[in-house]
Amino acid sequence: MAEENMKHCGDKGRYSPLVSFSRGVNSLCEVVLFVLMLAMIATTTAQVLCRMFTQALTWSEELTRFLLVTVSLIGAAVAFYRGSHIAVTFLVEKLPGVLRTALFLVMQAAGVGFFAILARYGWVLMEQEASQMTPALGLSMKLLYGQFPVFSAVVVLHLLAGIELFLRGGRD
Repeated sequence: MAEENMKHCGDKGRYSPLVSFSRGVNSLCEVVLFVLMLAMIATTTAQVLCRMFTQALTWSEELTRFLLVTVSLIGAAVAFYRGSHIAVTFLVEKLPGVLRTALFLVMQAAGVGFFAILARYGWVLMEQEASQMTPALGLSMKLLYGQFPVFSAVVVLHLLAGIELFLRGGRD
């Protein structure tokens, strides 16, 4: 939605720092998403080939699982930026403009609240599990659980930028 709103915002290409930062973070997320997807494909392919011709890679399944979680989180953040999440809008579209705006703002605020809570509890979990290590890779679980507050913050950024764009005249 933010991407679509940026195209239709009446400000002739000038955006606030919040909207510009959201756009830049999303561009970075898209690149990282692409690279991690390639890494996941390469790791899975290497595992299959090694099982067929030599020994299984003991670390590859764990790495693929962790990459899948990371890719899912980054993909969700990109989807929030683009407004690509599934939605049932036929009732909302029938509402008058003022009610539609109010409902949009309530839903965005609920999203901000949800992801703020997820970020907070992701942080708590990250701190509690900091001493744990992954079995095959030997990585700190702090690194893995730390993804939740980071990508929750990215989604909150995109939601806030979407609110700004909506209020400045972008399409919902």
